[in-house]
Amino acid sequence: MVRVAGIRAAGRLAWPVFVLWLAVAAAYAAGADRRQNEPGQFDFYVLSLSWSPSFCEASGERGTPPQQQCGARPYSFVVHGLWPQYENGFPEFCQRPAPRLNRNIVSSMLDLMPAPRLIFNEWDKHGTCSGLSPNAYFETIRKARAAVKIPGAYIDPGEQLTVSPDEVEEAFVKANPGLTRDGIAVTCDSRRLGEVRICMGKDFGFRPCPEIDKRVCRRDKVVMPPVRGGSATLTR
Repeated sequence: MVRVAGIRAAGRLAWPVFVLWLAVAAAYAAGADRRQNEPGQFDFYVLSLSWSPSFCEASGERGTPPQQQCGARPYSFVVHGLWPQYENGFPEFCQRPAPRLNRNIVSSMLDLMPAPRLIFNEWDKHGTCSGLSPNAYFETIRKARAAVKIPGAYIDPGEQLTVSPDEVEEAFVKANPGLTRDGIAVTCDSRRLGEVRICMGKDFGFRPCPEIDKRVCRRDKVVMPPVRGGSATLTR
């Protein structure tokens, strides 16, 4: 009897857990886009611009192998990626295996995305969801990047800057007519500026994106390590 009672008690405890699991699964399903991972079926893009000096400094602290963008050539903001998005959530890895990239495409993108591994990874994860050919996708990245102007204060800082995420957002909004505060998000790590993420339509016009706007750096101040010696590239 003791064993049976114990089994019954365990069953009573397990049932609420099972119900909770069902509720979570249902909530997830409700939030997931029905077009999940269908190439070309998405609502807008996020252009992610990474502050290269922060990336390189953090990589050095972790002891990771040096990246091409962390060599002698100076970089400021570089393109991390152009990501297809749903209004809620995003697609990824929409073709497995992904169509192979031509090495000429990789070479042609190194001025904006200065690391071959990054280019390959971005194509596999995000480019395959664009519904575009490799050539067209990377040309779209180039057009999206050309639509964004970097604020003058962040073009080629020769010394470390201390800024607030709000300052960075406001500077980008002022430099880019049509961009509003609800269409941009600034990210950070424990102390450094990480990325500026800008939402734009398929026509490269700026647009609001509430879900992206929620994922912002919550720190009062962050630092922007200086650009390595020399004049920065990939800035304007």
